[in-house]
Amino acid sequence: MQILAEGILSDSAIQALFDAGKLGAGRPLDADQIQPASLDLRLGARAYRVRASFLPGPSARVEDKLQRLSMHEIDLSAGAVLETGCVYIVPLLESLDLPPEISASANPKSSTGRLDIFTRVMTDHGQEFDKIAPGYTGPLWLEVSPRTFPIVARTGSRLSQIRFRQGHAVLGEDELSALHGAETLVASETPNVSGGGIALSIDLMGQGGDALIGYRGKHHTAVVDVDKRAAQDVFDFWEPLYNRGSADLILDPDEFYILVSRESVHVPPLYAAEMTPFDPLVGEFRVHYAGFFDPGFGHSDAGGAGSRAVLEVRSHEVPFILEHGQIVGRLIYEKMLERPAALYGSGLGSNYQAQGLKLSKHFRA
Repeated sequence: MQILAEGILSDSAIQALFDAGKLGAGRPLDADQIQPASLDLRLGARAYRVRASFLPGPSARVEDKLQRLSMHEIDLSAGAVLETGCVYIVPLLESLDLPPEISASANPKSSTGRLDIFTRVMTDHGQEFDKIAPGYTGPLWLEVSPRTFPIVARTGSRLSQIRFRQGHAVLGEDELSALHGAETLVASETPNVSGGGIALSIDLMGQGGDALIGYRGKHHTAVVDVDKRAAQDVFDFWEPLYNRGSADLILDPDEFYILVSRESVHVPPLYAAEMTPFDPLVGEFRVHYAGFFDPGFGHSDAGGAGSRAVLEVRSHEVPFILEHGQIVGRLIYEKMLERPAALYGSGLGSNYQAQGLKLSKHFRA
């Protein structure tokens, strides 16, 4: 029996899946759609407003459930407004015919998370969001729910991304500790490696002369066009937050915050990483919708020295106090099957290499 190598597929391997007909698309790929270890997914021609989120379950297709749950169909070809607090299901332009040894997982893109747009990928007969079983053949659907700002989206807008893997690629704690010792994955004198990941903590001391610690999303704003860069003024959508001497922050329930990690993050070229939600037993808050870190993020040879992890934070149910240095998330590292042809930040137009506290690309200072 042949033993297959285990790891995340690189950009060249993703292109090979397209070339072999194992990935399909409703129109030609965008030039920058394939990332070092992931593929951006594009919205299709229409969106369906539904009463509530759902999973198709093992006996149904997504389309079958839509026939019962859809309230309204929206044409996305020229762009349309998706309202806050509403749930939309959108067929994606990409489809899959995966080999039996290849599985996949999905996550919102970084810019999607920083706009507080909740997205999850569904498959026919799926019993989990954002998880694609080995050998899956069929269409992909995206659940989209803007939480803070109404958005304009259109056919071809890219809100989510997918990562393909062969076998089990996650590093164990011993492997992770050894890699950190060799490559310095997070800039910490006392790295916390447990639960299969390496901990990140929050920076609430602040940056710059005014000690800016983050931003809180405003309500009742204008729309954000997800395809337009630097089109909106920061202060029309965000309230800046500052360290007033206490280096802590009270999270108000259901408010949305952009904060930053205390540590800089490094993803070496032969690895990929993912931020996982923090254990709810230590606090009623969620950190980081957009979880993928491509190979080369924070890598000095790719211009990323000093890159921080920007954190999208939301408290639930009760107010919660965050304090400077508090652990808020963990990075899980996975092996690549091969080094990508291009690293994150290396001529790819990457938006968040060498970042500190940074809003999404849609806002201008």
